[in-house]
Amino acid sequence: MTLPILTLAQMLTVAYALTSGVFLAFSDFIMRALALTSGPGGVEAMQHINREVFRIVFMVLFLGLAPASLLLIGTSALTLNGTPATLFTLAGLVYLIGCFLVTILFNVPMNETLAKLDAGTATTTEYWVDAYVPRWTFWNTVRTIACTLAALLMLAGLMRLQVA
Repeated sequence: MTLPILTLAQMLTVAYALTSGVFLAFSDFIMRALALTSGPGGVEAMQHINREVFRIVFMVLFLGLAPASLLLIGTSALTLNGTPATLFTLAGLVYLIGCFLVTILFNVPMNETLAKLDAGTATTTEYWVDAYVPRWTFWNTVRTIACTLAALLMLAGLMRLQVA
C-alpha cells in the first residue's frame, strides 16, 4: 500500500466519523429540543440551520466525501486485494448510499418544503410536528448509522492492513 492511499484511508476514517457525529447530535438531542420549542421557534431555527449549513465547513466535508468515497472505491479495486479492499469498498458504498443518497432523496426535499413555509401558520406547525420532525429525524438517523458504519469499516480495513 502506498502512502497516498494509506493517507486517504486514514483521512476518510476521520471524516466519516466527524460527519456521523454531526448527524448524531441532530438525531439525539437537537431535533428533540427544536420540537419542544413553543410556537414557531423550532421551525424558524431549523430554517436558519438549513440555510447556514451551506456556509460552513460541514458542507465542504459532506460534499467532499462523495468524490472521495468514489476515489476510495476505485483505488481499492485497482490497488488492493483481500479483506482491506472489500472493507474500504464497502465503506465508500455505505457512505454514498446510506448518507449521500439518503440526504438527496429524503432530507433535502423536506428541507426545501420547510424553507417555503411561513413559520407562524397552523399548516406549518402541523407539517413540522406530524411530518417533518419524525421523518427528517428518521432519515437523519439512517445517515448517522451509515457514517458510523463507514468509519468502522475503514478502521477495520486499516487494522487488517496493519496485521497483513
